[in-house]
Amino acid sequence: MSEPTPTGSAASGGLRNAELLGIYVNDHLAAATGGVELVSRMLSRHSGTPYEPKLEQLLDELREERSAHVAMAGALGIPVRAYKQLGTWVAEKLSRAKLNGRLFSRSPLSDLVEFEFIATAVLAKRAGFETLLELAAVEPRLDRALLERLVAQADDQHKWLADARREVAARVFGGAPGAADAAADT
Repeated sequence: MSEPTPTGSAASGGLRNAELLGIYVNDHLAAATGGVELVSRMLSRHSGTPYEPKLEQLLDELREERSAHVAMAGALGIPVRAYKQLGTWVAEKLSRAKLNGRLFSRSPLSDLVEFEFIATAVLAKRAGFETLLELAAVEPRLDRALLERLVAQADDQHKWLADARREVAARVFGGAPGAADAAADT
């Protein structure tokens, strides 16, 4: 007797659990929306600083990645759940009200927390693209070359963000930022 086939599964090695994939893609799309909002805020904070050009590039890339998520959802027949985008947008706005040791002004700690958060989010995003890249091996509706490029782009983004995060930490707490070794950035 054979084992039951999971709901939504295809032939062996094919797409399985399409409903879970829909949730997964929508969650990553929502995270992309939050990333665009956070980097937009960071860009306004760092206007005229050495971080501005790289943040502008990051924002453009995040917008492109968000569009790629929408296109992938469409190609896979996955409905985009607008409520998840809205929820993430609201959560990003609410995160601005966090306690940071200052009542009426921005704390230098806010810069560090933002760089830490977006650097960590880029790693999570990269993992999502890797997952979809694995699926692309059996799902011809996914653009394998695009996913490979997005994984490489996330690597470049994280390298810069890790360096920027160390610079901000040194500015806030002291010390020398120095480049991290490969083990510290994984």
